[in-house]
This record gives sequence, structure tokens and C-alpha cells, in this order.
Amino acid sequence: MKSKLVIAFLAISMNGLAQLPFQNPALSFSDRANDLLSRLTLTEKTSLLLYNSPAIHRLQIPEYNWWNEALHGVARSGKATVFPQAIGMAATFNPALIQNVANAISDEARAKHNAAVKLGSRAQYSGLSFWTPNINIFRDPRWGRGQETYGEDPYLTSLMGVAFVKGLQGTDPSYLKTGACAKHYAVHSGPESVRHSFNAKPSEIDFRETYLPAFKVLVENGVQSVMGAYNRVYDEPSCGNKTLLQTILRKEFGFKGQIVTDCWAISDFSGGHKVTKNDTEASAIAIKAGINMECGSSFYKLNDAVASKLLTEADIDSALRPTLLLRLKLGLLNPDEKCPFSDIPAEVVGCDRHKAIARQAAAEGMVLLKNKNNVLPLTNSYKKVLVTGPTAANVDLLYGNYNGISSEPVTFLDGILKKINPGTTIEYQKGSELQAYNGHCPGMASEADVTIACVGITPQMEGEEGDAYLSDNNGDRRNIGLPEGQLKFLRDLRKKSEGKPLVVVVTGGSAIAMPEVDSLADAVVFAWYPGEQGGNALADILFGDVNPSGRLPITFYSSVNDLPAFEDYSMKGRTYRYFTGKPLYPFGYGLSYTTFAYADINTSKPQYKVDETIQLSCTVTNSGSRDGYEVAQLYVKDSKVDGPIKSLKGIQKIFLKKGESKQVAFTVPVKDLAHWNAAKHAYTVEKGKYTLQVAASSADAKIEKVVSIK
Repeated sequence: MKSKLVIAFLAISMNGLAQLPFQNPALSFSDRANDLLSRLTLTEKTSLLLYNSPAIHRLQIPEYNWWNEALHGVARSGKATVFPQAIGMAATFNPALIQNVANAISDEARAKHNAAVKLGSRAQYSGLSFWTPNINIFRDPRWGRGQETYGEDPYLTSLMGVAFVKGLQGTDPSYLKTGACAKHYAVHSGPESVRHSFNAKPSEIDFRETYLPAFKVLVENGVQSVMGAYNRVYDEPSCGNKTLLQTILRKEFGFKGQIVTDCWAISDFSGGHKVTKNDTEASAIAIKAGINMECGSSFYKLNDAVASKLLTEADIDSALRPTLLLRLKLGLLNPDEKCPFSDIPAEVVGCDRHKAIARQAAAEGMVLLKNKNNVLPLTNSYKKVLVTGPTAANVDLLYGNYNGISSEPVTFLDGILKKINPGTTIEYQKGSELQAYNGHCPGMASEADVTIACVGITPQMEGEEGDAYLSDNNGDRRNIGLPEGQLKFLRDLRKKSEGKPLVVVVTGGSAIAMPEVDSLADAVVFAWYPGEQGGNALADILFGDVNPSGRLPITFYSSVNDLPAFEDYSMKGRTYRYFTGKPLYPFGYGLSYTTFAYADINTSKPQYKVDETIQLSCTVTNSGSRDGYEVAQLYVKDSKVDGPIKSLKGIQKIFLKKGESKQVAFTVPVKDLAHWNAAKHAYTVEKGKYTLQVAASSADAKIEKVVSIK
């Protein structure tokens, strides 16, 4: 080892100065990190544990800001392609597409970083370490930040999260294109108003079967960072929780990467949770628990913690090493020519290829909820069309939260105008505000051949604490229906339209209780927060250039009264896995302009052992008159009395031409059927019969097969 370091030290860098071993890309990341650690003073080490790490000029280490966002496009950094909000991407049920989205995002991230460095800028939001994806389980539609997640199901969340991480981090054998971060570990989904003091205490079974699985899967698939949550879990703050961070994340899951805090979460130890007296004690607890990077300012007290013997310098070294390794993997301490991504040009930002991907993702994520008498797709033979509603020309709803800025956002009105027959008379009237309606329904509603009403909620009405300024509940929603003014507006439109088609487009980042909308409208499309190409994507669907294939990644309830208390972290009565009532629209639901038939279900054998894998196949046929995608969903039901009603274990999104049939195959390791045994504190596969359902939604099983586990 010593001879290797001596040789490295004698190497000559491109600027003619003696190259230190940590600066030598020919050495391993581990060797480089160890060398750098040996050269740093205690004060320098503690400064590098802060998200806004300062430059260390004597070692030619530039400043670096770890806080960067890329939830659905490079965020808070000016121009970028804005893809659909995460919940809308989940609705595509297409992991390959989501990986393609993330690959485009990481290309733009590298391009923007390269351009910023050339300008001499290393400002916040110009870095390469992205605090995304959010893989919390969207257990309650009142949570304003649920829009950032991939929905309510652990399996779908894992699938989409892994795809996104792979696209962000790239495929280079040595270097990361960007660094991804799984957040917020681990039991975190509102309420926003008490997140800095809340103590989540789910049952051991819910903890293990709902809240943890996605984090485990992303760790197994190489995610580089994990972010702790604000709240306590089982009485300990998440960012100082040894059980969460050491026993489970490090030892059980085998995570070797960087653990970062949520922003100013450590200051909550004393301020919100009241478990420490000051930031010095809080910082020591966080370091001992395994934190490697703070977003906040409490770690300025780390030197005091060492002086007070709450920590040793060895503790600081142990905490810093994963962060140094990640910085090296990103190529941030390399000469530019020694990093494989330094030549990605600025021209990729907002390029036509990325716009096309954004348009495809938006279209595949939009969900057709109702289509009475096949009113959709619209023809281009209408003489008069009315486009109305508070979201028709609203740019904000395209973006969602944690967003970049598009140079060419396409509103719903814009997209329809581009698509409609030039000879058609099209009129736009806003008609209603988001939260108020003055009773003046657009007069043309009685004259138009078809009315397209765009309603819903926006990121200003739901979101993170402090951001959603139109929310009266710290970003969360008290009621999950549409504002009453918008319902009055739709009632008047229904009366005025006099039996002619009323197409309602609904936006939002969460489930909306809208049984009345379903009864008033001839067709309903749920568009989420669809990104910069949302208007073009909607028009593609409305006019039939794209056959809708989006599916709901969350259950739509009929009323907030269907839900348990928001603060209750038990899964009982929540999501398709535990809700025993009748949903308005079930998880996995979505209509098409064609129909599909299922037949010939088979398994490789009738009985399996725990170490074997179930192979299941069936035939899916496009039995309708249009080409289109079907999303075949595999659910498993077992005889466990206190377990979930059923659980998603596979999805296959397949394209079928009209009349075409394809065989669809699912592979399920028997170990993936395990439940948490609270008595043994371990996952166990119970012997007995299991029903495998291939379905069009969680409530629409088409064919099924029973197998035995022995």
C-alpha cells in the first residue's frame, strides 16, 4: 500500500504540480478517500460533513453544495425539461420509460453542472448529488407531499424507484453520472403540520411489510444515499435512530453509502422532539447513529462535541468516509478529462429528444376514468368547441413541486389549439377560479358541440409545509374533494350543455373524491401534474393519437369519511391492500379506447418450495378495434387472516395491435410471498394455498390460479 501511495504522490498532474494520492484517478476510491482523510484537520473534516461544504484551498478541494433536487427534472436551477410529477410517472406503470426519463434528467444535470463550473459557479442546485427519489408510501390522500411519491403500493414504489435510480446514476463501471438518494427513511407521510415533532409508531407488521420494503430494494440496487426523516419512529428521531440507521439500514440491509439528514432535522432533536438540550448533544447523537451529512447548521457544533468528549475524531473519520467516497465516485475531485461525463454539452437541456420523452411520459400517465358511450376520442369534425375551467390555461399545474422551469410549457389550452381542426370555432373562457365561482357559466356551453372543462387542484393547494400557500393545513388537505365552487361550475356546465358531450379533465397530485364529477361528466381524464408537455399529451389522448394506458397508483375514495384518522399510521382501512369498502376508482384502474381479453393461465407446477420460483403465464388479446397498451397486473392472495387483502407482485405493460394476442409471463420468487412474523421478528413464508390473480386492476381479476407452498 505504501509503495502505491508513493508512486501516486510522484505522479505529475496536468498543471505541473506534484499530485497527491487522493487526486490520482488511477487509485481506487477507497485508497483516495483514506489518503484525503489522513491530510485533513479536524475542523476541515467537520466542515465537509455539512451540505454546504467549503473549499479547502490548501488541498485544491473546491467548495461543493450537496443539496440538489431532481424529482422530475433538474429542479430549482433554471431551465430544464420538466417531466410529469412523480405520482404521474408512477401512473405509467412503465419502469423502462421512467428509467429513460431519469437518464434524460441525469444528462441535463451533468450538462448544467459542466456549464456552471465553467462559469466558476458551484452554487446550490448546480451539483450532482440529488435528493430524490421520494419512496415513502402514500398512505393517505390528505398528505400534500404524496405527489412526490410513486403511490401507495410497496412493490410498485420499489419498481419505479429502482428504475429512477438506475437512470440517474448511469451505467459507467467506475463513476456515477449523478448520485440518487432514497428518502425519507422510513415512516414518513404526514401530517406536515407536526412533522418536526410527530412520533410514528406503526405496528411491527406494518413497519416491515409497508414502510420498509422499498428502502431495502433500492439499497439492494445500489442507491448511493439515504435521507432520514424529520419525525420520530418508535420514540427516537429518525436522524438519530440507531435501530433504523445501524441495525436495519447498515447491518440488515447492508447499506454502505451516505446517510444524509432532512434539512434542519437535527435541530428538531431539541426544538420539536425535546430529546436533547442543544445542537452539540444532537450532533453527537446523529453522528453516533450513523449520519454522514447534515443538511442544516447543527454540525457547526461538532468540534465542540469532540472537545466535550461526546465524540472522538475517529467518530468523525467514520462519518466522513462515505461522503468522501461519494464525492470521488461523482468525479468531483478529478481533472475534467478524467470524468466520463464532462463532455455532455449544454445543448441537451430542453432538447427535442427530452421533450418527446416528457410528452410520452405525460400521455402514458394520464388515466381515463370514464368514457360514457365512447365519447372519447374526439373527432376533428366539430364546428364549435368550448375549452373552459380554472386549469385550462394554468401553467403552474404543469409543474408540481420540486420543479425546474421550462422554456416552452404547453398548457391544456395550448395543446388543444395545436390539435384541433383549423376550421373549428374554439372559444376559451376561464369560467371559474380554483376556489371560487361567481355563477356566470360560459354562454357558449349551450352552443358548443363539445365542452372540455379543466378543473382540479394545483401545487399551490397541496404540497410541502410552507410551499402550498393556498392550503389552509400546512400543505395538506382537510377535505379530499374538489372545491365546492368548481362543483357548482360543473353543475352549471352540465345544464347548459343540454345533453352534448362534457369532457372533464382533472388535475392533482393525489386522489380526489369526486363521485359527483363522475356522474356529471361523459368522460373523465385524470391528468396529474403532467410536466411541460402536459397540453400536448392531453390533446394526444383527447383526439385519439394516443390510446390512454395510465393506471392509478393510488386508491380513489368516495369521501374523506372512508379514511381513518390522518395521524394514525396503522395500515388498517388504507390502500387497496387493507381497505374493505368500495372505492370510487380502485388501485390499478384505467380505461382504454380498446378492450382486452385474458385466457389460458398456467403455472410451471402446482406446488412450490420456499427456495423455488413461481413461473406464471397467460394470454392477453386485444379484442377491440384500436391498437393500445394493456397493463396486466399480478396480485397474490393468501389465507393469512390479518394480512393484506391482496398484494401486487408483478406488472407487464404490453402493446397489442387490434386482434393481436401475446403470452404474458410473470416470475415470483416464493420468498417474496413472506410476511413478517411478529413473534419471531423475522420474515416467514407460510405453508398453504395462494391465489394468483392476473387482473386489469386491484378490483378486476380476469383469471386466477391456485398454487400451494409446502
